[in-house]
Formats: sequence, structure tokens, C-alpha cells
Amino acid sequence: MQYVSAQLDNGTFWGTNSGAIKRFLGIPYAQPPIGNLRFRPPLPSDPYSGTYDSGFFSVSCPQQVPPLNIPIGFEALTQSFVASYASTQVGPWGEDCLTINIWTPANITAGMKLPVIAYIFGGGFEAGSTSAYDPTAIIERSVEIGDPVMFVSMNYRVSAFGFLSGKEVAEAGVGNIGLQDQRLALRWIQKYISAFNGDPSKVTLWGESSGAISIAQQMLTNGGNTEGLFHAAFMNSGSPIPVGDFTHGQKYYDELVQATGCANETDTLQCLREVPYLALKAAIDATPHILSYQSLNLAWLPRADGDFVTDDPQKSVLNGSVANIPFVTGDLDDEGTLFALYSLNLTADVEAQDYIHSNYLHNATAEQIEKLMELYPQDPVQGSPFDTGANNVLTPEYKRIAAVAGDLVFTGPRRFFLQQRADQQNAWSFCASESSSLTAPQYHGSDGPEFFAPGGQMIDYLVNFVNHFDPNGQNLTAWPKYTTATPTLLTLDDGPIPLTLTNDTFRQEAMAYLVELGLQHPL
Repeated sequence: MQYVSAQLDNGTFWGTNSGAIKRFLGIPYAQPPIGNLRFRPPLPSDPYSGTYDSGFFSVSCPQQVPPLNIPIGFEALTQSFVASYASTQVGPWGEDCLTINIWTPANITAGMKLPVIAYIFGGGFEAGSTSAYDPTAIIERSVEIGDPVMFVSMNYRVSAFGFLSGKEVAEAGVGNIGLQDQRLALRWIQKYISAFNGDPSKVTLWGESSGAISIAQQMLTNGGNTEGLFHAAFMNSGSPIPVGDFTHGQKYYDELVQATGCANETDTLQCLREVPYLALKAAIDATPHILSYQSLNLAWLPRADGDFVTDDPQKSVLNGSVANIPFVTGDLDDEGTLFALYSLNLTADVEAQDYIHSNYLHNATAEQIEKLMELYPQDPVQGSPFDTGANNVLTPEYKRIAAVAGDLVFTGPRRFFLQQRADQQNAWSFCASESSSLTAPQYHGSDGPEFFAPGGQMIDYLVNFVNHFDPNGQNLTAWPKYTTATPTLLTLDDGPIPLTLTNDTFRQEAMAYLVELGLQHPL
């Protein structure tokens, strides 16, 4: 291991060189959001001076830590997912966490400018850390095929630290600060990435799950004006989702205020800034989370604050407030299967109907819910994991709830986004449909090895897209653009032909109606 340096302002940053990859880790891009800067938008870091050790990751931003309650009898089914979710919660944690990390090929010719992957991690807006992701396979493959890239990842505030909402937050103008963290990190890239041989005019956002949903929101904010901060987007399991305004988060704000002893204070938001860190984190951990009965009806997520998120993201799409950049968006077959595991106590038709109504679409009419449940019937053959027939019937309602949840938050928003935008800008879409079985369903997030592991069959497409804003390249299955006339998906399959082209027309009537309900009654 050798040490390498980079000069930023009057500061010298010492990173490491392993022979193939240079790494500069834990570089602060913002002032520490502690003390009176807690629950405020990020401020740029002061000009750098002195010497910095960039050989290690910084602390991760505080995570919401739920009890990982695995339903009895389904340990094998959930083992991989729970391990994957837990791996995103890399400690230690602390509020002084707004840092950025850079990986580049070790052998860079002087004057070379590399395209930049700016990665935004997922974790349900509740968890996640840059240190959970190693892009070595991507960078090494990019060098091998003659199109080298660099990889930049950013920490941003999650859970209530980054996505507190409610009227008090709106009145103070400090909403969606997790998204604002990301935006400031992108400004840092524009200012400093040239010092690492990066090309600030060729930045592609890439992320998974809430990271991909964040990218969609970065495309929508500011009237779709990117300010030159990014030039393309690649989204895994995340598109503009149906979320309402800040009032939808009021009850969680009130719970936090009550639990921290701030309820009787005149300025409850300022009181929350002054609550000791461990007491505040304990109160946040006690709020609903993604691995609970409430599941994808998240307590902490971006909501319309009238400023950074001006409206329900899907309404912004309809209004044309979208960055006109090339993008890729894709999903897995069974996005909802693991999130439905936390409602296995629901076994009757009326219980499933009440759950969908009260948890996801609580303002919908009884007639609308009845029609929706007709389109998503109890028949296990039509449920998720899809195309598994009568298998995976964990309860009579499990596959049905999984289908609705996955289509409402992931697959339906992806198709909606493409239908609205693919004829206006270059777009591609993919679907991973491997291993839909009881022991290894194609669950949310399980496509990670296709992108991060050596030999992953999506790495070349990603590298091509980052370099040329088109995923196609030599010796690859041709991937046509998505249009409303020809809605083609590049489909990953575990059959004899691993990559095929399919049509994005499945569950057409059901998904269209669910998207319509989401627009009318956002989360």
C-alpha cells in the first residue's frame, strides 16, 4: 500500500494506492451539522488548509436501527435480505458525517479527465453508508475495456436527521436537508473533482432504492434545471414516487417532540437541536421503520415542502419539471416481497383490503379500494413473487400484498416516469427476473452483484453509459431505447439466455389504476 496526495485549496489530502486503485476517503464537503446546525441545510466546508488523512472512511450518518424481527418460519427467505440491509448500517455513527469519497484508477495519464459516477446509497431514507460499497470491480473493468471511470460516493443525513417534516420544519424553511446534502456534494464535485483527474462536465448520478428515488428528485427540483451539476442518471429500483406534502409527516414530528421532552417548549424545533444526541437517536429509533408493519409507508422520506420538493414528484413529472438528460431506470420482478413479510398476520381478504386502504391509500374511497383489489386478486398465481404459480403462498394474502406494495412504490412509478418522459429524452429500462423461487426470490436490492461484483453482467452497460450516455457497446446484447411505442426492457434472466428483450406491458391495467390512485392519494 502506497500513499498518494491531492491538493485542494491550501490543503494536502493523503490517500492510498493499492496498485490498481487510488482512494481518497472521508473528505468533508460541508461544515459539521452539529449543535445549532442540526436540522439545518448544509453549509459548504471552509477552504481547506493543512494536512488531511484520507485513508479511512468517516463516521456514517446516524442510522435508524429497527429490531430485525424475522417472521418465525421464514428465516431462510429473509436471511439474504436482512444481511443486505444490515450491511448498509456500517458504523461507527455520528452527526459529523458529511464527507465524500473518491476512487480512481491508479495509472492515470497526466491531463486525463475521467467521467464521474456520483453514487447515492440506498437504505429506505433511514439507513445507509458510503463505506458499504466498493466500486473496485467497476473501475477495474472500465480500465480493461478502455473506458476508465472514477467513482465518488457521498454521505448524507438520513432518518429524522435528514428528513424531518411537519409545519414547524416548513415554516423554518429547513425541509429535505438530506436531499440538500446531496446537492451540496454535487457542487463540491464541480469545484474539486478536477484535482483527482475527474471531468466535471461528465457526471452521472447512480443509486439504488432510496438513492435512486433521491436521484429522481434531483432531476425534478429547481424546475428540472441541473445547474450543470450532473449530466445523466442511472436508477436501480427507484423513480419519482407518489408522496404528499409536509403535513403527512406531522405525526412523526409530534412523536419525536413528545419523546424528547420538547413538547412544552415554545420553539420545539430549536429544542430538538439541543437534545443530546443519544436521547434524540433513541427517540428516532422508536418511530416506524421500513422493517415493520407500516413498511413502505415510511415515516422519514422526502416530502413536498414547497421549496426543494415543490410538489408531489409525480405531479412535477406531469408538469414537465424534469431535467432533460439521458437516464436509465430499472426494477426487479419482486420489489414488494420482503416488505410484505411484516404483515403476515393478515390472512383474510377483508384484512388485506383494510391494510392497503389504511396504510398506503388511506384517502381512497371504498369503491376505489374494491376495484384495486379486484385487479390484484387473492389468486396466488397472480401474486408476487410473480410467475411462481402456487408457490410462495406464505399466507393467503402475502403474494397479493407484495404485488401491490411493489407496484405502488417501485414498478408502477418506473413505468409512469418512462411513459411521461421517454419520448422527450433518451431513456433505457431494465428488469431483473432471476431466481423467482421460495429460497431466492428476486427481491428488492438483490441485483447488487450484477453491478458491483467481478463479472457482473451490468457493469459494461453502466461503464458505457457513464462514458457515452448510452449503455450499448461492443459484445453486448443490444439495448434499445424505451419509447411509448416500443417499451422495451433489457431483462436479466437465470435461464439459458441470461439477457433478453421483453415488453414492458405486464399488469398493464392493474398498474395503471394503482398509479392513478397514487397520484390522487400520495403517501
